[in-house]
This record gives sequence, C-alpha cells and structure tokens, in this order.
Amino acid sequence: MTELWDFFAVPMGYAFMQRALIAAVLIGAVCAVLSCYLVLKGWSLMGDAISHAVLPGVVLSFVLGLPLAIGAFAAGLTCALLTGYLKENSRVKEDTVMGIVFSGMFGLGLVLFTKVETDQHLSHILFGDMLGITRQDLIEVAIIAGVTLLVIIAKWRDLLLYCFDPQHARAIGLPLGVIHYGLLVLLALTIIASLKAVGIILVVAMLVAPGAIAYLLTDRFSRMLVIAAAVAIGSSVFGTLVSFHVDGATGPCIVLIQAFVFVLTFLFAPRRGVFALRRAALTRLAD
Repeated sequence: MTELWDFFAVPMGYAFMQRALIAAVLIGAVCAVLSCYLVLKGWSLMGDAISHAVLPGVVLSFVLGLPLAIGAFAAGLTCALLTGYLKENSRVKEDTVMGIVFSGMFGLGLVLFTKVETDQHLSHILFGDMLGITRQDLIEVAIIAGVTLLVIIAKWRDLLLYCFDPQHARAIGLPLGVIHYGLLVLLALTIIASLKAVGIILVVAMLVAPGAIAYLLTDRFSRMLVIAAAVAIGSSVFGTLVSFHVDGATGPCIVLIQAFVFVLTFLFAPRRGVFALRRAALTRLAD
C-alpha cells in the first residue's frame, strides 16, 4: 500500500509534475472528445495529416520569433484547406490527397528543421516533452483546450449529424461547409494543444485510440464520449506518472498504455471483441 501511495504522492512533490498532470488531463479530455467524431467520420488519416503538416509552421515561427502555436495553426489550416481544394477540383480520392499534402508539408518541415539552429524546446515538438511544460505552456494548453471543448459542447449535435449522416444534415439545412472546415479548425487547435506534450509523431494516436476503444464498447454516442474521456485522461495521467518513475519519454508511455487498452478491448469487448464475435458465430452454427 505504501508503494502504491508513493507512486502517486512522490511525483506530486514536484512543480513540473503538477503542471504535467494538469496538462495531461486537459489534453486527454479534448483529444478524447474530438477522437469520437474523427472515428465516426473516418478522419483518422486527417488527424495524421494535419499533425505532420504543422512542422514547417512551427519551424518558421521559431525563426521569426513568433509563438509556435501561431505557425502551427497556420500550417495546419493550410493543409486542411489545400486538401479540401484538391479533393473538390481533381479526380484523386481524399485519402490520396491527404497523403500527398501532409507528406509534402512534413518533408518541407524536416528540410527547414535541419537547416535551422534549434534549441531543445523546438526538438521536442517532434516527440513531445510533457515533463518540460512550463507555466506559459500550460496556460496556452488550457486556453486552446477550453475553447475547443466549449465549441464542441455548443455544437455537438450538429457535428454528430454531420459525421454520422451528412445527407440528412444537408436536407435539414445545416451549413455543411462551415461544419466541415470548423471541424478541421478544431482538429488543428487540438493538435496544437497536444504538440508540446506528446509531439507531432504521437499526437495522432491520442486522436484515434480513445474513440476507437469507446466505439468497440458502446453503441451510444453519449457513452462513447464518457468512455473515450476516461481512457484518454486515465492513460495520460498514468503514462505521465510511469514515465517519471522509469525515467522514460512521456509521450510514448501514454501511447503505449492506450495501445495496450485498445488490444484488450479488441480482444475482450463484451459485444464487439474477437472472442465475443467468435462465441456468437459458434452459437449460430450450433443453432
């Protein structure tokens, strides 16, 4: 019992761990909510595309002395708009367009990254540094996550209808263009909020795994949101604590825990797990 208490209590004695845990809760909450919409919409690759595409904006912001969030948002929004334009004006499918755009922008970002004299802070954009979050970083994360969550809460029904049945949404007069690009903006903001914590490479896992896990466990969207939030926040907090005790990278620890939970869910989910589906198939054969 003492060891379990020390596992939680010892890290809390450090200010940087307190900031990291608060950031973990904020990032876990906003990623979980948005991941539910991305899973329903089939936009997992879009999260990957925007997360990689922000790198050139981050590097240019560093060079110009601007806040990194400004460059990241501009680059992410450019990726989203360019993807939409190419999809509407060519015969190429959306997933192909996203692959071309994000790989091109990520390549540009890597070229700039290798040509610019950087400090440790910019290097951590690639892989995250949850334990290195400053008070200013925490304030930025709180503002971005708060705004994103408020918008999603205010428009959650419209977003759900757009993701689940866009034809019905168009029929009742919802502005699909505004919702489409609004969701992309929210995605870009969420990625920006997560950059300094888990980095460009791993943020896509934070945007996919919680929603995928919840999708396997329930058919109701309200429960899906709750389950995804619990998984994301729990894994973010636990992963941060584990990284402190094992002296490991925080982002990978968080992602590994989410991957482990997904594997367990994939195998043992009551209705959609592998074993449950096999039992159901054997029951049908027996009948």
